Amino acid sequence: MPKDPPIFSFPDFAQHQTLYGAIAIAVLVLVVAQRIPIIRTLVNTAITLALVALLFVAIGQRSQFDPYLGKIAKLLRIDDQQVVGGEVRIRMSPDGHFWARARIDGVERRLLIDSGATITALSTKTAAAAGIDARPSVVPIVLQTANGAIPAQSGKIGELKLGAIVARDLQVVVSPAFGDTNVLGMNFLSRLASWRVEENVLILVPHHPQKVDGA
Repeated sequence: MPKDPPIFSFPDFAQHQTLYGAIAIAVLVLVVAQRIPIIRTLVNTAITLALVALLFVAIGQRSQFDPYLGKIAKLLRIDDQQVVGGEVRIRMSPDGHFWARARIDGVERRLLIDSGATITALSTKTAAAAGIDARPSVVPIVLQTANGAIPAQSGKIGELKLGAIVARDLQVVVSPAFGDTNVLGMNFLSRLASWRVEENVLILVPHHPQKVDGA
């Protein structure tokens, strides 16, 4: 009778000998480098630079979700949003989306810019922080999302500032189903003079640019 296959199996050394060899060489280089002052200094400097670069990348990626990291990114000038003249330029994030930093009735938040969204959507946490009075509409609002139909309430942003762009009395929908995500939809984009994407940079052009805070 044929034997049952083993429950546990181990990788074939021959299949991974190149990887193991590279690791062994790397360890050997590090050991030798520590014995030669000049090489040790160069290696330590390279490792430090790599760690700093990794830290910058981590801050840049996580700042869109964490307001505290967003402030750090702004101070380090690695934020992905710039105001050029009357335009606002937003670089594409590593996740393939465009995230904007805006003030919603004085409260700073990150918003996903989505041309596929008909209306701007806010999380209940953001709406509460901005003092937006979200109420059920006379006609119930039911949004169709990738996760199915969800009910939502309607409200209005008194003033939304995004760089040199100011939108007033902007209609929004609010629902706990959005989690912590805020979305800037077509009812905002349609108010602009133009918007376009060039080389992974979203360019927003307002009709009447406003003075940027701190400028």
